[in-house]
Amino acid sequence: MTRCPPTPVRAGVVGVGSIGQHHARNYANLSGAELVGVVDTDVDRAAGVAEEYGTTACSLDELFASVDAVSVAVPTTHHHQVASTAIDRGVHVLVEKPLASSREECLDLIARARANGVTLQVGHVERFNPAVEALGDIVADLDLIAVEAHRLGPPLSREMDDTAVLDLMIHDIDVVLSLVDEPVVSVDARGVLDNQHVTATLSFENGVIATLTASRVTQQKVRQLSVTAADCRVNTDYTDQSVMIHRQSVPEYVENWDSISYRSQSVIELPTIETGEPLERELVSFLDSVRSGDPPVVTGEDGYRAFELAMEIDRIARGDEQLQSQVP
Repeated sequence: MTRCPPTPVRAGVVGVGSIGQHHARNYANLSGAELVGVVDTDVDRAAGVAEEYGTTACSLDELFASVDAVSVAVPTTHHHQVASTAIDRGVHVLVEKPLASSREECLDLIARARANGVTLQVGHVERFNPAVEALGDIVADLDLIAVEAHRLGPPLSREMDDTAVLDLMIHDIDVVLSLVDEPVVSVDARGVLDNQHVTATLSFENGVIATLTASRVTQQKVRQLSVTAADCRVNTDYTDQSVMIHRQSVPEYVENWDSISYRSQSVIELPTIETGEPLERELVSFLDSVRSGDPPVVTGEDGYRAFELAMEIDRIARGDEQLQSQVP
């Protein structure tokens, strides 16, 4: 028997700037979605995006009255206002990271979504990077020792309210928390240039140590994460969507005619990764959760945990706390 395809989810986007316009593009191209409309305080920008993707520029009230789900891609300070209004209208919400501007706002959004029976997903898009998904499968069978992440780049050409921690490092915080899945027992951090370059060290209850660096003042774009385990090291490149596993490193001394030299050999594995756009995969997963009612891959609670830890790192890096802080 031939099965009919599911009815497309009526979707909209609030905020169609540098990130939101790509949400609109994907919704317009996904077979499982119907892009009903877009909203932006810049009416000309909203009109331009609407024309490009064959939809309508409208008001918030008009959008929420006609959609099943929305992406909220406005500045962080407006996340709570927009998302809470949508949730109270029974609209499923994907909020770009960070979830909100404060602990209280995060918890309120989680409570509202639960009370209204709607999906609340947080836009930690790196979880949907094919390389990170492959890394998760690999790590499941490893005895982890340490994790190291670098998210670096040159200064932005536009203004940014968030520090490098809340804008950049929070991606790696979320990924590391998903990989280790243990309580964080201590945090240490240092920052320079008003936290535009920050390095943080996290200690987990099971003994794993994670070192994360985020920077907006590095003249090279780097997006990498490495895992050290008892029998291997796994290097992941977010940009190339590649994973490289180094195993069985065997050091040895080699005797030459008149000297002794040192060399180390290892086996390198290159798992096959089915590459793809992480944002598209994220939105497909969000729509699947909306249809099924199952919890999203990145829940509101996940977003809150990453936000709380990012705020703690930011405070310590500014020197507002002692050198080491306990995280409940």
